[in-house]
Amino acid sequence: MPERRDRDPDGRARQARPRDELGRPLPYGAEGVEPVSEEPLPPAETIALARQLIDAGRPFAAHEVFEVRWKTCPPDERELWQGLAQICVGLTHHLRGNPRGAARLVERGAGRLLRYSLVDATPYGLDLDAVIACAERQVQDTR
Repeated sequence: MPERRDRDPDGRARQARPRDELGRPLPYGAEGVEPVSEEPLPPAETIALARQLIDAGRPFAAHEVFEVRWKTCPPDERELWQGLAQICVGLTHHLRGNPRGAARLVERGAGRLLRYSLVDATPYGLDLDAVIACAERQVQDTR
């Protein structure tokens, strides 16, 4: 029998299981980290919260913050937010001990950011080249 999925009041799939700091599900009743809101934030708040989460060792939660923004942003910003989300997932794979997945996702996210930087060199004050370089340095530690 397939496992029953957790649903919100509207019937949408939602993960009710607690998660660890790297997004891995924990057993029901275990103490996990505080989940991030699924409400989109303005761009500057999205960036600030994601930066806090990354600094706290929670790149998976930062990915979720960027993902909410990516799914609700204007179409011309999707590459930016999706690229940032993918880099955060790459950092998550790095911390989980998956160097191949880390490198691939950082590379994929970097490609999106490079394409976006052709449109806007410093969107919302972000130095995209520095973001990419920092992520690449982190995942190279495990190659």
